[in-house]
Amino acid sequence: MDLYGGTIQKLDRSLDYANLKNQTIANNIANADTPGFKAETVSFKDTLEQTMNSAFTAKRTNIKHLAFGSSENSSAFQVTKKEDTSYTNSGNNVDIDKEMSELADNQLYYQALADRISGKFNSLSKVIKGGN
Repeated sequence: MDLYGGTIQKLDRSLDYANLKNQTIANNIANADTPGFKAETVSFKDTLEQTMNSAFTAKRTNIKHLAFGSSENSSAFQVTKKEDTSYTNSGNNVDIDKEMSELADNQLYYQALADRISGKFNSLSKVIKGGN
């Protein structure tokens, strides 16, 4: 039995990505004035595609147990430095306006994911309670 066709697992993985991206952006903003600091970015699309296509499933000892897939941690996302640019004489390449814009974007993305997964759990709760 694949609960919601794997939707919850995919949403969980997306929340991991959004969290890592938020941490990366916050680190970039915190180091905006650090000489020689190079901004970092997080790659998600390839990692998500690879995870969604994986065929790993856990062994179930009873048919009533819920099936679940791979539980990779967020370290599988690619965090890369942008080494090819420099915006200041100190060698720093953090564009604070761009980082703030990405932070706002990411916060909206995270909130949408959190709302969606909450809705899935609310639906599951209603089913368990018999529609009440």
